[in-house]
Order: sequence, then C-alpha cells, then structure tokens
Amino acid sequence: MSSTPEIRELAMQSNAWPFQEAEKLIKRLERSGKDKDVIVFETGYGPSGLPHIGTFGEVARTTMVRNAFELLTGKKTKIICFSDDMDGLRKVPDNLPNQEMLGKYIGIPLTKVPDPFGTHESFAHHNNARLINFLDGFGFDYEFISATDAYKSGDMDDTLLKMLNAYEKIMNVILPTLGEERRKTYSPFLPICPRTGIVLQVPMVDRNLEKGTVSYIDEETNETVEVPVTGGHCKMQWKADWAMRWSGLGVDYEMAGKDLSESVKLSSAITRILGDTPPEGLSYELFLDEKGSKISKSKGNGISMEEWLQYGTQESLSLYMYQSPRKAKKLYFDVIPKTVDEYLNHLSKYPALEGKQKYASPIWHIHGDNPPEEKVPVTFALLLNLVSASNAENKETLWGFISNYSKGAIPEEYPLLDQLVGYALVYYENFVKPNKKYRTATPFEIEALELLKAEIEKIPEDAEANEFQTAVFSVGKEKKYENLREWFGALYEILLGQKEGPRMGSFIALYGKQKFLDLINQSIIRV
Repeated sequence: MSSTPEIRELAMQSNAWPFQEAEKLIKRLERSGKDKDVIVFETGYGPSGLPHIGTFGEVARTTMVRNAFELLTGKKTKIICFSDDMDGLRKVPDNLPNQEMLGKYIGIPLTKVPDPFGTHESFAHHNNARLINFLDGFGFDYEFISATDAYKSGDMDDTLLKMLNAYEKIMNVILPTLGEERRKTYSPFLPICPRTGIVLQVPMVDRNLEKGTVSYIDEETNETVEVPVTGGHCKMQWKADWAMRWSGLGVDYEMAGKDLSESVKLSSAITRILGDTPPEGLSYELFLDEKGSKISKSKGNGISMEEWLQYGTQESLSLYMYQSPRKAKKLYFDVIPKTVDEYLNHLSKYPALEGKQKYASPIWHIHGDNPPEEKVPVTFALLLNLVSASNAENKETLWGFISNYSKGAIPEEYPLLDQLVGYALVYYENFVKPNKKYRTATPFEIEALELLKAEIEKIPEDAEANEFQTAVFSVGKEKKYENLREWFGALYEILLGQKEGPRMGSFIALYGKQKFLDLINQSIIRV
C-alpha cells in the first residue's frame, strides 16, 4: 500500500477509527524501543463450533486496522488466526450428528475428538477447515496457527517455562478473581492426563523448575503424576493461555469484545509478569437483537453470517462491521436492506472525495485504494418495493422494469445490481410477503388518492422521478396533511401493504406511471 508523508497526514486527519487504532499501535511500538521486522496482529477462534458473524467481524475489523497501520508506517504486518483446538470438549453441541459418540469424548482435546461428520481427522480439523475456507472465501490475508501444533512443536516451550518460573506471580493475579471453591483447585497449567488423554483441571502438588515439570494427584488412582509443561503435555488455562500467546508469538495488536474486558486486564498483567508488553487493542461492543437483548448463539436470537449473505452483499456486512464498533448495535434482518443502501451510497460518493474525506470513507477501509467503479441506478429499498408491488418471482421481470427506468440497462453491464435483484427477491419472499397487509383507505384518503391519480395522469410516462415526487408532495399539502410523513405512510400501507417504503417519486418512475395508477385503482376498488 503506497504511502507518503502527505497521505499519512490526510489519513490521520480523517478521524476514522482504524487510523486511531493504528496510531495507538504506533505509539506502543515507539515506547517499546524495539524495531520489529513484522508487526503481528492476532485474532482467536474456538473450534468447538462453526465460524459465525462474530468471527467475520473480528477478522474484518482487524484487517481494517492493519491496512490503516500499513498506510501510516509502510511496515510489514501479518494477521495470525489462532485456533484454540487443544481445548477439551466441554459439551456436545445440539446441532451436531453422532451425539452419543461425541459424548464419550468429553474433556478430550478437540484435535483428538473424532469428526462427527466423518470427513476429517478430528472434530477440530473439521472446524479448522471450515474456518480456513471461510476466511479464504472472503479473501482475508492471514497465517493460520493451530494451538495443538504450537504446543506440540515446541514453539511455545520457552514461554511455557517462563510461565512455570512465574507460577506464584501468575497465581497471585488470577486467584483474587475466583470464587472460594474454584481457588482450591485452580492452576494455570492444565495437564493432559497420560492415562486418559483428558485435559485436567486439577491443583498442582509440586513444580520442578529444573526439569520443567508439574505434578498432580490422579483422582482415580491416587498416584502422583509428573508431566512436562512443554511439548504438548500441558496446556494453559484461558487467561494464562492468552498471555502465553501474546508473549510467545510477539502479538502487537488484538481486539476483543467488551465481555472480555476483565480477561484482557488479567492476561495483560500476566504478559507483563513474563517481561513483555501486552498488545494494543480495541474493546468492541456486542450485537443486540431486535428487542435490545444480547445476541447468543445458543438462544438463536440474532442472524448468522450465512443469513446476512443470503439477503445482502459481503461489502454491506463489512460496512456494518466498520460502523461504530464501540457502540452496541442491533443485528436483525431489517438492518440488512438499510446497510446495503448505505454501502451503495458511500460507493457512489467515493470518486468525488478528496484528501482526508477519502480516508474517512468506509469504502477505503473496505476496499483500500481499489474500490469497484460500478454505479447502481436504483436503491435496494426501491428494488424491494418494486418486487412487492409487481409480485415479481424472477429476475427477468424485475429487469424489465429496470431497463425501462434506466434505458438500456442489462444485467451484464450491472453485475452488482443483478446481485441485488436476486437478494431482493429472496428478502421479499421471506420477510415482506408474509407480513404484507393492505389497509383500507378512509373516505378522506380516497379523495386524496383520486386527486393524486389526476395529478399523475398529467405527467408524461417518461418523466423524471422528481416530477412524480413533486406531484405526491403537492397532493399531501393540498389535502392539508399536518405531517407529510402521514401522507406517505398512508400510501405505503394502502398501495404496498407495508409500514415503510421508498421515495415515492423514484418508485413511480421505476414501476411505471400506468402501473402505479393501477395500484391506486385497485386500492379504491377494495373499499
């Protein structure tokens, strides 16, 4: 990514949050006094489940900060995607096959649990493959690291021995945060039982710094078992594991959800005990459902990434992740059309932006210096309402309207618009059509509709959208609507059978004057 002092100055003036995060990282590196060849960004992933919208969000946002940092510094960077695949299987997820088989492997490292789908070496390998395909599908640039490989290869051995030497100090950080019962059994080291292969949460009865081992009592045999902390014979408890990763991999930046704020503090304290500097990072807010409750995978009260991509573009999802990461945001289906149109709006304005405005635009943070140049002549909201009004069931029908509205427009010349046409059909079928409910017009509203009909009839078929819009406005004013929103709301409910709708002038121009008049006639007949 090309950069000059002038570009860097403009970027910082933009006040876009990825640049602010990058600046925090620059200051951290300056304080350290170290001149690293490669700056390391990290994201973590628990492979006990499938990749989800939060996974996408974290990698997308981290990539945005990385791109901002590279522009400001010109330094080499990399993103590590770290899979915690050495964790023991805690429970059997309800949505998996072979439940009974999986139930026999509770506590076993995920890389040792058979794949319930029967396609990979283990359950973790299956989910890791899903994660890799997922990240590759979005074109993310990253380095994948398996926790199992990191532990067993010896890459973490030096850091693990440092942690063993700092055992008491680490315990002093962690224990005050635990309940009384948990304190009795807590250890930052989790031995892998040589007899059963289970990841054990047991207290340590001895440590041997010279040998690099810990000892515990096997509850079933009552024997003292000594295991090395290195070579994959132990793994670390969560907060200590995070610190080990930061220290051992030299992580400079990692963001985390607000729900992990306390974990970040504790892991940072342990990292300092090891003699290293914790990474910079953004504490982002969590997603809420339509009612304002926290989204939970187990509750199923949000939308999945697959669902978003069924109704909207990847770029719109990236925009949603870019917008206000420090604020809790509602994540439900109504958000998708709005975000698609916001993306289209930002994209249309981008070519005219100059200086700091360019770096303040989400488009730069989604696409870098090479955004698509395609223009889209209609909004997604307008497409949705076109589907609703026309009861279209295929792309060909919608493209008939579009070609008439935007002379000569064809799918081959507008591939993004063609995508949106497909999304609109699916969204309408699943969300608009089931809730479609036409309201009967009141006598006063019938008068207004008759007047609107008369005004529209005066306008040429090929008139611009603004001319139709002016006519709708003038009727609302003539009928003395105190709030013109009430007039437009009435049109949406009576003509389209829904609470909200498009800019009416644009809709008439797209749908066609005569077909719009037919809608009015049908609404009057219903009375």
